[in-house]
Amino acid sequence: MSGGARLTVCATLATFLAACALLPLVDRSTWIMQAAILLVLQAAVGAAARRVPLPRPLTVAAQALVSLLLLTLVFAHEQALGAIVPGPRAFGHFGALLEAGADDIGRYMIPAPLSDGIRLMLVGGTLVIGLLVDALAVTFRSAAPAGLPLLALYSVAAGLSDSWIDWLWFLFAAGGYLLLLLAESRDRLAQWGRVFGGAGRVPGARPGPDGGSGALAPVRTGRRIGVLVLGVAALVPSFLPAMDGGLIGASGAGVGHGPGGGGTISAVNPLVSLQNSLNQPEDRTVMTYRTDAEQTSDMYLRIVALDEFDGTTWRPSVRSITDVPSPLPGPPGLDGGIGRTEVRTRISAADWYAQDWLPMPYPATRVSIDGRWRFEQVGRTLVGDHGQTTRGKSYTVESLIVRPTAEQLGDAGAPPKDVAREFTKVPGSLPDVVRTTALRVTAGAANNYERAVRLQDYFAVNGGFTYNTEVQAGSGSAAIARFLKQKEGFCVHFSFSMAAMARTLGIPARVAVGFTPGSPAGTGTYTVGLRDAHAWPELYFEGVGWTRFEPTPNRGTVPEYTQDTAPAGGPSDPAAPSTSASAAPSVAQPSSSQSCSAAQRRDGSCGDAAPALTGSDPDDGLPLGDILLVALVAVVVVTVPLLPMVWRRRVRAGRLGPAGRTDAGIGSRALAAWREVTDTAWDHGIPPDEAQTPRKAAARIVRLGGLDAPAAAAVGRVASAVEQVLYAPRPAPVAGLGEDVRHVYTALHAQVSGPARLRATLAPRSAVRVAWALARRREAFAVRLRERWSAALDRPSRSGPSGQES
Repeated sequence: MSGGARLTVCATLATFLAACALLPLVDRSTWIMQAAILLVLQAAVGAAARRVPLPRPLTVAAQALVSLLLLTLVFAHEQALGAIVPGPRAFGHFGALLEAGADDIGRYMIPAPLSDGIRLMLVGGTLVIGLLVDALAVTFRSAAPAGLPLLALYSVAAGLSDSWIDWLWFLFAAGGYLLLLLAESRDRLAQWGRVFGGAGRVPGARPGPDGGSGALAPVRTGRRIGVLVLGVAALVPSFLPAMDGGLIGASGAGVGHGPGGGGTISAVNPLVSLQNSLNQPEDRTVMTYRTDAEQTSDMYLRIVALDEFDGTTWRPSVRSITDVPSPLPGPPGLDGGIGRTEVRTRISAADWYAQDWLPMPYPATRVSIDGRWRFEQVGRTLVGDHGQTTRGKSYTVESLIVRPTAEQLGDAGAPPKDVAREFTKVPGSLPDVVRTTALRVTAGAANNYERAVRLQDYFAVNGGFTYNTEVQAGSGSAAIARFLKQKEGFCVHFSFSMAAMARTLGIPARVAVGFTPGSPAGTGTYTVGLRDAHAWPELYFEGVGWTRFEPTPNRGTVPEYTQDTAPAGGPSDPAAPSTSASAAPSVAQPSSSQSCSAAQRRDGSCGDAAPALTGSDPDDGLPLGDILLVALVAVVVVTVPLLPMVWRRRVRAGRLGPAGRTDAGIGSRALAAWREVTDTAWDHGIPPDEAQTPRKAAARIVRLGGLDAPAAAAVGRVASAVEQVLYAPRPAPVAGLGEDVRHVYTALHAQVSGPARLRATLAPRSAVRVAWALARRREAFAVRLRERWSAALDRPSRSGPSGQES
């Protein structure tokens, strides 16, 4: 391969590897293959133009023209001339896509949905960077400055994302850049001829300041620039703001526009923060509070209301914000004849919990807090201005506990026209099944209150829905229809679906996000943890105002005014903890990366040392140090993605291996086989449910996996063996468990699609147990270290002043 061809390949590969850093920014990775194909075509045009040869500026112009034609073919072929030549309509379409992409970037949080606009920005941006890298490194034969556009591409991605896997993307980008430098160094050395180490010099070459040959100067300069660029690439992202915060997670970005004060609230999307953090094992304390309320079952700590539904997601509307009045305006729609209780609550947020939105009971009437806060009247929320967060804040909230009766809700009149117009809007993309299901469930109801109660009971009691935190996230029209069909989801799905169905019935509805009341901690204090995070629908009834409902089964507390059998004035036990406090998380806590993983990544620095060029083989080959470095990068790039598959195969082999004949050996073999069945189902899209018995879990796997009779029998045999271990005094050995597990694997593998089979093999979901195990070990080690340190500090002195034992 000639030097120019080698440089072309390395430049294209370096751009592709740097573009991989953009993968975490969107929820699908299909765009990267499009970008790779277009990069190859762009590089081929450049190689052909250089081979002619064309002047350097014309070579770059030819590549830019072909890149534009390719983008037109992919994104605007319907508006182009002959599907490939861009005209005014095509450029207008490009502008509309870029505008929509910019709007999506501002609207969604990471990972954003891969819309056409965002896809154009990703693919087009990669092509622009690829053109710059190819022009600098190949056309103009200056590979070292080509690291600057690669640095820009990586830094943008790393600055927007804050994931634990960022270091791997840095390795990819750095490895591609080093390969480019090495290819250029080899090409330059080949032009000089053979270069030997030692004291000798190339004839006719002037010694440099360090006594070396001038032939080595380009290599040293390129590598010094390379090390400098890699160092900057590693440091720059740490100074860029991350954009992974959510409504539940820490953020602290500020919301106002302009030099101060803040004028509007930007629309945000809580789904990513909620879904990404559902299954974190650690339940950290978010806040504590004390209240003079007689009971806390209605003390939901509300953060924000999501009142705009565009068919893609629910989000807060963009509204004006003002200074916080004292007292706050009266709750909209609440008449004087509705029972209410005034309560006072003192809330203290944890030092680590940095949230833009202020959690407080609804409806609040007065808030006492220091700092820069602004008030949004429609949602009755307080939001931090220009970086103000809840971190370590203590504040007092006066609020109302509204207690309407079923009769008052049933007699509610029609809502005001402006409320009905804004809060009953549904997008045209909403599937018909949403409205037809709502009509079917509420058939025969006499008023909107009865319809709302029937919707709540349909989801929480009699509709056959189950709570599952592993289902695919989403709040758009398709996600709601899928949820109604599959009947599995978490509180986001339940609340969003009920709100959408209520709107189709003409009932004003929105979704609130916040926390359930938490658990008593003694001495009148209540603790709110991450697992108390929740989402619930609020429906509007004239005379009562916005009213909470609870469609999520076994989460939070069902309002008394929706319980037909609840005695009047019979509050629940105030000392009882909320269900969500001890059960599985309802919406989610901030992902682990939001608390400490970013700092841990920065502590684990990656030192990149340029290999010293002290000598060279007589055949112009790469030095040994360069070969080892390239080999190391190649091994990392190839092996790291395969580690989950290798770990999964080893675990499967260990679980299905031989076991002893003792009771302990029989039990461990049966339990290992059952764990392998549940993990196999998990890998194929059926998450485990630890709350179910083995028999019910087996039936669930058979049902969701669509297993045939032999495979169902195999699952049943493994479940029966586990039940013997768990309940029989002396479990009897069961033969053939390994074959049963393999049969289940084969059947599940055959039932799923090709991409699902590929993911189950290469990226099994159950591999997350490795991260859990490491987290538990780290926590246990920290506990042991603290105990030893405390014991050393608390150990009493064994000798008195005179040296005798005291």
